[in-house]
Amino acid sequence: MKRLINLIVLVCIGCMSFTWANFLPTNFTTLQLGDEQNDSISYKNIVVYKLFPTQNMWTFIKLNTRNGQMWQVQYDTKGDNRIETFLNLSPLVSKEKEINGRFTLYPTQNIYNFILLDQIGGKVWQVQWSLEFENRLIWPIQ
Repeated sequence: MKRLINLIVLVCIGCMSFTWANFLPTNFTTLQLGDEQNDSISYKNIVVYKLFPTQNMWTFIKLNTRNGQMWQVQYDTKGDNRIETFLNLSPLVSKEKEINGRFTLYPTQNIYNFILLDQIGGKVWQVQWSLEFENRLIWPIQ
């Protein structure tokens, strides 16, 4: 009888935990937006800026995930070789079409090249970072 009571209590606690878990946010970046037409729209992993590592241990690419703007970020542990310089200052979508998480970067086998993907529109660009200014480029892939 005591085992049966313990089992019932455990099942009740489990059900209550499951019910409460549905009311708690699973990710601090989850946002619920409501409007008159829809009950709610859920956006996960909402961040404006992301850092993507390159194969060079000192260099990252900073991406504005809303509009596709990018910067090359270099850090240094011993000297003054810390820089943040632009790769692409021109937004790739209009202000009205900006959405957090719209753009992301994918590394390639080439140390200096990435593929930039518009996850909503499907467009892609080749992104090349470099220590030399004239070799920093972004080309549309059509």
